[in-house]
Amino acid sequence: MMTDLPLDQVRTLLAVVDEGTFDAAAAALHVTPSAVSQRVKALEQRTGRVLLLRTKPVRPTESGEIVVRFARQLARLEHDTRSELGMSGATEPTRVTVAVNADSLATWFLPALTRVPREPRLCFELHREDEARTAELLREGLVMAAVTSSPDPVTGCSVRALGRMRYLAAASPGFAARHFDGRPLPEALVEAPVMTFDRRDDLQDAFARGLRRGAGGASAVRHAVPTSEGFLDSVVAGLGWGMVPEVQAQPLLADGHLISLAPERPLDVPLHWQQWKLDSPALAAVADAVTATAAEALRR
Repeated sequence: MMTDLPLDQVRTLLAVVDEGTFDAAAAALHVTPSAVSQRVKALEQRTGRVLLLRTKPVRPTESGEIVVRFARQLARLEHDTRSELGMSGATEPTRVTVAVNADSLATWFLPALTRVPREPRLCFELHREDEARTAELLREGLVMAAVTSSPDPVTGCSVRALGRMRYLAAASPGFAARHFDGRPLPEALVEAPVMTFDRRDDLQDAFARGLRRGAGGASAVRHAVPTSEGFLDSVVAGLGWGMVPEVQAQPLLADGHLISLAPERPLDVPLHWQQWKLDSPALAAVADAVTATAAEALRR
């Protein structure tokens, strides 16, 4: 079906989504708002689907996301082709968009980007999102690749395993003395204040459910700190206990700033690399660097 879609209409739809309004898309494309509206309507008639929700800003429907993803992939292929042919206008750096979870970003992912060859010239645009939701950005066509916990490939994407990120339940010595001394850990977790990344963070609850054999999650007394570094600092400061990436926890455990609440019960989160199925030198270079670094930094 995609080969029958007029490219000017596809590009126009993408411009409307990126710019947010028909008028702004018209200005970006140097055409009239009426022309933009006609192209989008023609594309919707050709596909037989509503592609845009006429809100402010406009939002693509589920069908619209498919066409938007196709438009972004098409733009990437066009750029790569022009670059390989040495055509004018293709000398600007290639922008590579990647969704990555905060803990990977704070530990092993940035070193991976330093291993990407200097040619072709790249610009990275990183979107921070939980590993369980990064695939949504791929599905919406907002990013070209993602570090995700899902082994199931998004439509039009390939997937490869990266390894497992290990988390340890940790707390400051003072916090542990106040809340855990002399009490069975599963029982104490019901009341001990807990750190979370945000309201959707389930990692601490998953650990508690595992200890309590599914009888319930962590305490209702919970603090949300939405950065990996801030989360770690909060645990060290004694604000609550939390699941800390092993690589961050190890030096703090060694110098006594943290103690492990259950050394025999680590929690492993599998990570995968998903990317568009494109023959793109830029995307291939990033994928190679990411998988090589993950092989060294993550558990197999």
